Amino acid sequence: MKKLLTILVVALFALSGAVFVGMQPTDTASVSSSDGGAAAGSDSDIVTMEKTFQFSTPTIENAGRYVAVRTDGGTTLSNSGEPMLPYRTETITLPLGTDIVSVSVQHGATQKMHIAQKIVPAPTAVATNMKQTAPVQQESNVYTSTEAYPGAWGDYRVGVGRDHDGRTLFLTVQVYPAQYVPAENTLTYTEEIQVDISYKPPAEPVATADAYDMVVIAPSEFTDALQPLIQHKEDHGISTQLVTLDEIYRGEYFSVEGQDDPEQTKYFIKDALDNWGIKYVMLVGGRNGGLFEEKWWAPVRYAHLDDRSNWEKSYLSDLYFADIYKYDEGEVVFADWDSNDDGVYAEWAGMKQDMLDCYPDVYVGRLACRNSYEVDKMVEKIITYETTTAGSDWFNRFVGVAGDTFPSQSDPYIDGEETVGKIAGFVEPAGFDSTTLYTSDGTLAGPEDVVNAISEGCGLLSFEGHGNPMGWATHPPNDGETWIDGLRLQDMTKLTNDGQYPICVVGGCHNSQFNVSMLNLLKIYEGYNHWQEYLYKGEIPPESWSWWLARTFGGGSIATIGSTGLGYGAIGDNNEDGIPDATQFYGGFIDSEFFKIYSNGTSDILGEVHGTALQHYVNKFPPMEDKIDAKTVEEWALLGDPSLKIGGYE
Repeated sequence: MKKLLTILVVALFALSGAVFVGMQPTDTASVSSSDGGAAAGSDSDIVTMEKTFQFSTPTIENAGRYVAVRTDGGTTLSNSGEPMLPYRTETITLPLGTDIVSVSVQHGATQKMHIAQKIVPAPTAVATNMKQTAPVQQESNVYTSTEAYPGAWGDYRVGVGRDHDGRTLFLTVQVYPAQYVPAENTLTYTEEIQVDISYKPPAEPVATADAYDMVVIAPSEFTDALQPLIQHKEDHGISTQLVTLDEIYRGEYFSVEGQDDPEQTKYFIKDALDNWGIKYVMLVGGRNGGLFEEKWWAPVRYAHLDDRSNWEKSYLSDLYFADIYKYDEGEVVFADWDSNDDGVYAEWAGMKQDMLDCYPDVYVGRLACRNSYEVDKMVEKIITYETTTAGSDWFNRFVGVAGDTFPSQSDPYIDGEETVGKIAGFVEPAGFDSTTLYTSDGTLAGPEDVVNAISEGCGLLSFEGHGNPMGWATHPPNDGETWIDGLRLQDMTKLTNDGQYPICVVGGCHNSQFNVSMLNLLKIYEGYNHWQEYLYKGEIPPESWSWWLARTFGGGSIATIGSTGLGYGAIGDNNEDGIPDATQFYGGFIDSEFFKIYSNGTSDILGEVHGTALQHYVNKFPPMEDKIDAKTVEEWALLGDPSLKIGGYE
């Protein structure tokens, strides 16, 4: 975020044209933007907007060796090792082409209190892999500082993306009602913060093309198999253009830009967005063999974020193809994901960090097909789903599968079940009947329970637990030694829900790691220890768990959403707000947000619901301020048709 700089009262009042009794000017920033769209209006067209945030007096509650700070009207910061202080976020959407002139922050009267113990640091996020781990609560160097944390009463950031109204600037303001000085153990707080925003709308709306709604990008080998799907989409009002990768690389439609195949494909998507007005991108193609070097039917990009897990230093990210533009020093520019220009994409390791936007500008989904037969079958499944689902009783059923993701005697919550319960609370008012399979009540005892529940037919399906590319599992309450399998690759052949396909969101590590291959069994030449890792990590199946579920013939899902790398969760209630952290942060938040967005009627198009969940996460948890937040959105892949109408066409 951009930290806001102190200015004089007279300058602030000149900008805002108002006087606030009892308010203190604190922070401001001015920017002048030119995003390549419509020209902004004249200075007389400046629009001002005022946002006032109210907070209660902080209460201090015991949290073991620490204390927790609570205030009504705020949530808490969750950056690992840093004090969990209250904050509030609000995102304002502005038309593309808007010039943001200034953002200024004022706080009300302040008071100072001394606290007896240190404020609780945010614990480390915990990976949802097939390995029992516990969170680590350690203090960062913030705790030795004589400076106030977080150091400003407010800050902001600007992103470029898409919402249900079209292409948008997102101006996200974050305010902090309490400042903590660790060396003094003092807390200075205010009960009111006011933010004033000045901007110039575009003189004219940015011109939007509307030649196509969706572009399907595939190798030429798959074009015949895709023709029925293209016609089906056209018949249902989704104007669709099939483009082969050869056509992209030859410059058949637009001039070729980019350093490699993935970047050339991304530049093509940019040109299609600008010139055709596309909203959806379907990538068709997964692994195409390759022993010494991976080969792909359709290009992929790896993000190079080192989460210091010693598990992986890169992972697949289809968000790369969705995040087309970013806001950089007042300009809307191409989001190359390589801001330091060293050829390493989405890098965050040591002192190196590529600055990313992470807002989707188009909604991207991938059919990770490895041959034409899979393409045929996926086309058949999509057409069947969209033409037969509407009005079916089975669709109005939600199945949630969970247990105690992170067993701990000190944690009163059964983490996975809390998240599934939250999801059920969203979907039931929307007309869904819930079937929950929990380890706590014995309804989840093994894969047979899951197979039976899915085979009865359901429209929505959720798993919250642990995973790898070959399976999903969880624990009984407070028993980290016992694993209960939920669904494994070999169980998927037993699914009999033909024509009754759910949309599945899976919480777990690597379930959507669609680069796995049986060829890894042959890599003994890399050394025995490295070869053993392929086995231990479950990277030896013919295809990944999420994609296998989606491409299962005669059953399975119609699409699966999940993590291509290590997924992460939270444990306990470290901010002492009475809400399980498992549902408020990381995977638990974004997974449940998907169902919330669909259930509240925001959209019934799969890619838009997926993309809006990403947008909401980025709004709330700035991905460039915390590695785990960045990884959570970068790895959250949609393996399915982004234009799919959830529930089908009437």
